[in-house]
Amino acid sequence: MTDNATILLVTIGTGDTVYEDSLEAIQTLDAGDSVDQPATLTFANEKQLGDAFNERTYTLLRTIRRDDPESIRETARLVGRDVKNVHQELTRLEALGVIRLDDSGRSKRPVFPYDDLVISPFAHDSNDSATATP
Repeated sequence: MTDNATILLVTIGTGDTVYEDSLEAIQTLDAGDSVDQPATLTFANEKQLGDAFNERTYTLLRTIRRDDPESIRETARLVGRDVKNVHQELTRLEALGVIRLDDSGRSKRPVFPYDDLVISPFAHDSNDSATATP
């Protein structure tokens, strides 16, 4: 990881502006600009976090980073899963801002636009006054 590494920080919290701040940081990164802090994706509770990030999700993200597949179909083949299910899961990850689905001819190419993913469920704990740093 370099000094200019882009990081997606995944947390649990309930701040009033957490969603807006997270969306703004992700959009800034998507535009190719840097942000002073990591992009943050915050879930309301542990169940939502667990639903979004599970063994299948990690397998997809590792495969996208390692193999750089050209399409959703190729991604499904690489992970040995049904194309429809992989498409649904990648679409959900795109909606959360975890990946991008770039046009690649008639296909969509999954891209993980971050150098690292840090899951820290306590980063926005209201009982903790420390600033979250990856």
